[in-house]
Amino acid sequence: MSDTKVLLTITLGKEELGAAEQVALTKLARDVKVPGFRKGRVPASVAAKHVDPALLAQQTADDALSKAVAEAFLAEDIQALERPAVELKKYVPGQEMEFTAEAEVLPQIKLGNYKKLGVKRKLEKATDKDVGEILDRMREGMAEKASVDRAAKDGDEVVIDFVGKKDDIAFDGGTAKDYTLKLGSNSFIPGFESGIVGHKTGETFDLKLAFPKDYHVADLAGADVVFTTTLKEVKEAKLPELNDDFAKKADKRFKTLKELKADIEREVSDQKERQSLDTFKDELVSKLIDVSTVPVPAVLLDDQVRSIEQDMTQNLMYQGLTIEQYITNKKFSDKDDWREKEVIPAATKRVQAGLVLSELSKVEKIEASADELADHINLYKQQYASNPDMVKRFDEPEAQRDIANRLLTEKTVDRLAEVNS
Repeated sequence: MSDTKVLLTITLGKEELGAAEQVALTKLARDVKVPGFRKGRVPASVAAKHVDPALLAQQTADDALSKAVAEAFLAEDIQALERPAVELKKYVPGQEMEFTAEAEVLPQIKLGNYKKLGVKRKLEKATDKDVGEILDRMREGMAEKASVDRAAKDGDEVVIDFVGKKDDIAFDGGTAKDYTLKLGSNSFIPGFESGIVGHKTGETFDLKLAFPKDYHVADLAGADVVFTTTLKEVKEAKLPELNDDFAKKADKRFKTLKELKADIEREVSDQKERQSLDTFKDELVSKLIDVSTVPVPAVLLDDQVRSIEQDMTQNLMYQGLTIEQYITNKKFSDKDDWREKEVIPAATKRVQAGLVLSELSKVEKIEASADELADHINLYKQQYASNPDMVKRFDEPEAQRDIANRLLTEKTVDRLAEVNS
């Protein structure tokens, strides 16, 4: 067999089959009708004379198989991931039975040196550029906008009507009225915003453009189109000066621009620190997989493939796309090609990560206490306090098992980061 599959050959003799026959008789006696006895009250010894021998032999075989398979896997300390497939090789009622039981199993994981993975954490602090970019966005948000009687230029906010046509036919999503657009924001396809620059209020003009070849809507990808556009208003944004008054208006907690900048720097640094830690942990898990031996059971891989495909389908639906459109846009030849090149590798990594972290938690003797689990469950309940139905779900055993598994995984990854810091 393989690292992820076992095949057991099991033989039963007279003693085991005799015990199984008594269990089978007890079950069958419930439906046997015998004069002088109420249905369901017929003793097994009496029922034996009235039960169809073929039916008894089949029930005995079923009961014997179930019991023997469970005991065999338990005795060998084998954790099956699916119901074993049983093949009967030989059966002489009351005398002998031989059969095989095959199943995908939790494989043996051989951990590499998880304390010396050679992954370095990249620590970054907020730069003057980071702070400056945030201040610029804040200034834009607080800018005073006034209509101007001149040609539009980059940085202006314009109000437009437009109708997009492909082959003289308006296409879905290509029409709008009184649409507000900041020129230079790159919100539209290349050429649209720059095509408005230089025009004045009241002008109507055609913008002959082409959608990018990798555009997410297949029918429009690379297509030549015309946007008939009417410029209805041009607004100039007057940015506030960066001074103490600006800081006070931006946030009442601050009295000076220096205080505001220091707060932004702290926030950005904290965010970069969290991102660097997340990246560090991801790289550690990936490296741990690389240095370990982690066989992937087919049943677990199939589950993850289905999960990824379902999530992908749902996420694309929210974007107004289908899997077929995604496959075409990403240049996969067909769904099988996409599954082989993108889905299966991602699913494989997920399964390997779960298995290798589970093994690490055993080696490091990491556990989640009842108090820790209760705290996490309460945290989830607080997050969904506005949704009573969701809150109730966190009291269900399945949901609590899921939270416990996540907690154990988090603690294991934290430990991996600790020993590699």
